[in-house]
Amino acid sequence: MDSEQRRRYQIAMVSTYYPETSFFDNVVMPDGTEQSQGSDILTLLHTGKVFIVNSRKRNGLILYKRYHAEFAGPGAAVGGDYDCDCQRALPIGNLSLLTPESYEERQKAYLIRRQWIRLIKQITENPVPQQRVQKILDQFEQYFPLETVANLPDVAFALLVGVLPQTVKMVRRMGSGVEGRFNY
Repeated sequence: MDSEQRRRYQIAMVSTYYPETSFFDNVVMPDGTEQSQGSDILTLLHTGKVFIVNSRKRNGLILYKRYHAEFAGPGAAVGGDYDCDCQRALPIGNLSLLTPESYEERQKAYLIRRQWIRLIKQITENPVPQQRVQKILDQFEQYFPLETVANLPDVAFALLVGVLPQTVKMVRRMGSGVEGRFNY
């Protein structure tokens, strides 16, 4: 297998692999009912309705798209036409989705979603893959409990910041202080 074919194989492998596990306790649906791990959030997102990730809770969704992933944190809009290409959703924390009550609330949620996307974009602009991984891990560890972040799959972070899952695994194994080790 020549190097070009091998590279294509690796890229294809990363973009289509999704772990079969999810890391959440339960999901609070827009009508206030709680659903357990068996809930299919993806089906909810594909209904065409727009929801808002509850901004009063430490929760969010990693939305797996075809070649990347997006993070929708508290206050962000999810669903509707925006996520019709979503292939998998990984809830983080005790996910709570709300239905926007007005046009203004919906617009604000879309603006917040853009802010979350811009945050991830800023991280991905770093040319050093290990530093991108460390930065996204730092961001998540500032907001979510360390145990929650530790249980998130490597592929989720890899797809968020455009690196291979092996890079995430390596950075996690090395622990903090990675920035100083990878200044090339």
